Amino acid sequence: MPMNFQDARHLLSRTGFGGTPADIRELARMDREAAIDRLLAGVGRTARTSPPSQVLNALPPAEGMKAKGLSVEQKQAFRQERREEAFELKGWWYQELLTTPSLLTERMTLFWHNHFTSSFHKVKWPALLYHQNVLFRHHALGSFRDLLFQIAKDPAMVLYLDTQSNHRDHPNENFARELFELFTLGEGYYTETDIKEAARAFTGWHVALHHGGGFAFNRRQHDSGVKHVLGKTGAFGGEDILAIALDQPACARYITAKLWREFVSDEPDAREVERLAADFRNTGYQIAPLLRGLLTLPQFWTPEARGALVKSPVELLVGAIRLLNLPIKDPTMLAKYGKRLGQDLFDPPNVKGWPGGTRWITSATLLNRWQLLQRGLRGGDMGGPMHTHAGLGAMHGATWIVEEEAETVQAVLAPVPPVNPIPIGADRWQMVHHLVMDPVFQLK
Repeated sequence: MPMNFQDARHLLSRTGFGGTPADIRELARMDREAAIDRLLAGVGRTARTSPPSQVLNALPPAEGMKAKGLSVEQKQAFRQERREEAFELKGWWYQELLTTPSLLTERMTLFWHNHFTSSFHKVKWPALLYHQNVLFRHHALGSFRDLLFQIAKDPAMVLYLDTQSNHRDHPNENFARELFELFTLGEGYYTETDIKEAARAFTGWHVALHHGGGFAFNRRQHDSGVKHVLGKTGAFGGEDILAIALDQPACARYITAKLWREFVSDEPDAREVERLAADFRNTGYQIAPLLRGLLTLPQFWTPEARGALVKSPVELLVGAIRLLNLPIKDPTMLAKYGKRLGQDLFDPPNVKGWPGGTRWITSATLLNRWQLLQRGLRGGDMGGPMHTHAGLGAMHGATWIVEEEAETVQAVLAPVPPVNPIPIGADRWQMVHHLVMDPVFQLK
């Protein structure tokens, strides 16, 4: 089916962070299926931005904190160094978000970061979180099965969900519980007994903290006895439990519904989810065909779907900077802004991640969003001082703002008509300022 300008804008806003008129027109020349296929084909597996060397070369906390003769002050300094490295890592990801040619790659990396959560606050080793981020990007639209098997052994995940302390004599149920509840099945499709038995299967999995921080298996700490999990019986190990979870029809439904809420609407259609989930299982849990199926749904393209989802803080910040070409000299400043708005990359609030949706918006966060957009519009560098009226000079690189017709500028900046009508006689700067500060700019 052919697309118009608004269709292409909608597709780019949901699969990336929006697009300029040139970006939109390029897609609008295609039909829907061809445009979707082009976006999917452009997904990469690696970041273009080089990671901070100090993050990759940092000592593991276990080695740095247990060095002989370390004073209290030196331990505090060590912790501060790790916090600074985490801050640099957050700035690194923002830099990648601002410069990547494949916005869908980063959108999916963000999605998996919020699905398989880990945090610096718990892990305390930025290098592990970097490598986890690399893993998410590599599998962004690949095999969910492969991603699940690798994330279960990911050192950051092992530390975050306490698999490190899951021993034969004292099983720790944290990872098994979240595996079923948050990562694969969802509530209602497992029992407490399933969790207890599955936890036994993961005993002995740990991170070799004193030997490079890689995944390791301690056979002496593993419970090799018979387990009963989700209707299956055997002397299961951890990988067996992952395979059993994937064999449950609830797993495909759960991931499909979650991706629906991310890309289509807040209320998944149960019948369509069932159909797409069956296809998802039949492809061996390939993510790209599932996303293609979601983006080709009639529900994705209805007028009611336009502007029906709330931008996350990352989407708002990155989208505004890219679209309006707002200068940002130090990407780490965006880490501070994101935290202020409720989305602190590499530090989700808990194992459930950021709830998203309308919960991104409160009276406090909405005010903060407007203040930060004001800073960007008036101050040039979003990390610098705010000027009284920088005008279009703050967006000196976004030439489309002055080159395009007013109707096109509004169509790019607003997914639906603005809540507050543009004042009669407004010049181009006043129009852009009005649209960016309108509530609809918070939507996608």
